[in-house]
Amino acid sequence: TGSGNLIVPGSDCNTPACTSHRRFNMKASSTARRVNCDGQEVDADLADEITITFGTGQISGICVKDQICVGSACSQGGFISSLDETSQPFAAFTFDGVLGLALPSMAQSSEFSMMSRMQAGSSLRQALFSVFLSDSSEETSEVTFGAVKQEHMASEMFWVDVTGTSGYWEVRISDITIDSKAQLLCEDCRVAVDTGTSQLAGPSALMSSLRSRVDVKPDCSNYHSLPQLGFIIGGRILNLAPADYVDKMGQTCSISMMDLDVPPPAGPLFIFGIPFLQKYYTVYDPIASRVGFAVANHKGRTPEALLTFNPDLASAVAPTKPASFLSTLRANARAPLTAR
Repeated sequence: TGSGNLIVPGSDCNTPACTSHRRFNMKASSTARRVNCDGQEVDADLADEITITFGTGQISGICVKDQICVGSACSQGGFISSLDETSQPFAAFTFDGVLGLALPSMAQSSEFSMMSRMQAGSSLRQALFSVFLSDSSEETSEVTFGAVKQEHMASEMFWVDVTGTSGYWEVRISDITIDSKAQLLCEDCRVAVDTGTSQLAGPSALMSSLRSRVDVKPDCSNYHSLPQLGFIIGGRILNLAPADYVDKMGQTCSISMMDLDVPPPAGPLFIFGIPFLQKYYTVYDPIASRVGFAVANHKGRTPEALLTFNPDLASAVAPTKPASFLSTLRANARAPLTAR
């Protein structure tokens, strides 16, 4: 969700990052043709090339138009066939390419935006997609196009409008909490929800203050007494437990947060990466320009309740209903049908 384009290694790319993966052979497709990287049709000899730089690494390639299918949902669209990929990080990945699902404004054009094409072609039951990230080998991570899966939710879902025009799935943070108490660290901060980032990230000055307050000891001596770290979004506190935000290897602990200073106008910006997305099931609605959040339902785990933030108390208010979201769903499923 931090990239807007589909990028696959091309058969003309001979760097280790490409040759270690499956590559797209344009000559083997009877329908593929070169286009300019703004989507304009041109003679193949005149078509331009593109270089995209990521947080780590970059790719250079040509732009191609062909039939693109996700399952049975197919459409004519543009993508980037790489001619060069840096070894770091692409050679280390098991997957072949990048399926960019950021907002359409981050794509080269609407023809390069997967969701824009699916929406225009009415390919999906609903013009949205949802992400469930596994946190163990007992589950499989999943991207679902066109539906919200209730079985992945352990709470009700709430929606937050996307802010900004950067193309990221960006929402506002009212503040950061420690053990559900507001820290006055963040007034009207912004955060991008990004499935392609491995950690939590944010402005260096703020992250330094946050590390100091959480105070993770390198020898893990305070691991079991570390606080809940939360973010106030849409009037709810989205908490992360120490197991969610600390990398623990034996008796060595480090906080899973990195500095990222995004310059204006796109920044300053927080990034919610994998630790957050394993804890929360997310849904992305490009039509209404909003993101949905719910506590993720993981096997063998007791889910935490979503807490509502009370600004008058500067702390959380526990849910008043004792029944869990899942138990309510199961009760409704067992209830007899009534004719009307």
